[in-house]
Amino acid sequence: MSLWDEAVQPGASWSHVLKRGTALRITDVEGGANAGAMFFNFECPVERYNMPDTLKAQHIARLTKGFVLYSDMGRILCSITDDSVGWHDPIGGTSNRQLALEKYGRATYQEVRNDYIKNGRDSFLIELGKWGLGPRDLISNVNFFSRVDVAADGAMTYHEGNSKAGDFVELRAEMNVLVILNTCQHPLDPATKYAPKPIQLSIKKVDPPAADDPCRLSRPENERGFTITERYFL
Repeated sequence: MSLWDEAVQPGASWSHVLKRGTALRITDVEGGANAGAMFFNFECPVERYNMPDTLKAQHIARLTKGFVLYSDMGRILCSITDDSVGWHDPIGGTSNRQLALEKYGRATYQEVRNDYIKNGRDSFLIELGKWGLGPRDLISNVNFFSRVDVAADGAMTYHEGNSKAGDFVELRAEMNVLVILNTCQHPLDPATKYAPKPIQLSIKKVDPPAADDPCRLSRPENERGFTITERYFL
């Protein structure tokens, strides 16, 4: 049973402390959404999501069911327990004001009110500010529902049509996690029209990970990650 349901509009931002023992389901309502996300240990925000450790510990360059999000202390912030997409981008970053201006043109709040063009960096900063955090706390973000392919020479290519209407990803909180989200378009999205998409959020209670939990067993390093995370709450 859901504890909370909420829609996040196109180009909007959102934040919440996802409690240990709950899970957040993010749903792409229309297809083609991008949900940029950052993650912090709520009790001690200097501990936060670490993209390099997440990828190298699990020998991956994408996120999907069975993988976890590591903090810079080697603990697990969230586990991906369900996913209908199969590929979420952990390396593409976020947009900024200059990129949005060059790609979509100028449309300020003074000119068009709530239809003004937003960007990922400023949206993250708005939500971070609500929790006493700021520019120095900007970290690598995950882009849920987006896919970026990396060629042998390092060239990055945005994969269009990666997510369809109704696709979802579910994150189980292994700590009390401050989640910062926005729905701005992916920085590598080739579309020249500003047209971000909405997402739907749902929070529910879940059981703690068991000894045979798929996320615990998907990679050898994850067993250690779960162990030191569980020790943190003793």
